[in-house]
Amino acid sequence: MASYALLLLVYTGIYAILAIGLNLIAGTTGLLSLCQAAFFGVGAYTTAILTSTFHWDFVSALGASVALSALIGLVIGLPTLRLKGDYLAIATLGFGQIVQNVIINWDSVTRGSRGISDIPPMKLFGLTLTQSDKGPFAALIWSFVLLSFLLMRRFNRSRLGRALEAIREDPVAAAAMGIDVPLYETLAFTLGSAFAGLAGWLWASYNQSVAPETFGFMLSVLVLCMVVLGGMGNPAGVLIGAVVISVASELPRLLGLSSVIPAQWNQVLFGLILVLAMVFRPQGILARRKPDFERSAERSAGEASE
Repeated sequence: MASYALLLLVYTGIYAILAIGLNLIAGTTGLLSLCQAAFFGVGAYTTAILTSTFHWDFVSALGASVALSALIGLVIGLPTLRLKGDYLAIATLGFGQIVQNVIINWDSVTRGSRGISDIPPMKLFGLTLTQSDKGPFAALIWSFVLLSFLLMRRFNRSRLGRALEAIREDPVAAAAMGIDVPLYETLAFTLGSAFAGLAGWLWASYNQSVAPETFGFMLSVLVLCMVVLGGMGNPAGVLIGAVVISVASELPRLLGLSSVIPAQWNQVLFGLILVLAMVFRPQGILARRKPDFERSAERSAGEASE
């Protein structure tokens, strides 16, 4: 049970990084993206190919995975972010399907549906970590989760973060105030894709194998559920949402009831939790903190009078 709990901790941390990246796109900026799993796959396959075929070290593979995911996010974001709402969701959904089909059909590079299963053990800071080293991997992954959370919280409080929130609330008003809306949206999409590349690097490094079915549409939906359940625009809420959904999906096994409760009921329980949360807490577990303009005006007035 302890080994399984550590395994759940490892995967929850990876999903949390994915959700933090999507929260920047969907929660902070208000862009409905359904292709986070595609950038996740780009990062994972980049790591797998570079370490198994070209024998790169994992630190170099980390930089390449994040950079390539961000670059593809930039290339995809430039044309698709002209669309809004449902049209943007459909466009990003299509891109996710394209990536998965490229992975399956580019057999000479990705080995097709067989995946890549000969990724060497991670060597980091003089240590060699294998899939059996769940404790050290969990510590490493959650260190990246903490770093991602702190960076995102700092980012949201910056001038750039406030500009993205203004775009989410009213892009026309934001443009009238001098904010370059297309540029800022593309930047948010690119940064969110980079977080997915980081998560892909961690996934490939831990599992020592990758397969195309891992990076399908349902994973993008699952990550979006984490963002919505936790509280869109709130990094702390997104972390809670990732933990709640990951634990809820594995609750029967954690309670030792997997032999009693059929696998189908596991999905029913998971869906029921989401429905109840949306009925009784539609703003998410931790709603984003809205700016108090009256208090800000009073503070500004007080400073001016002094």
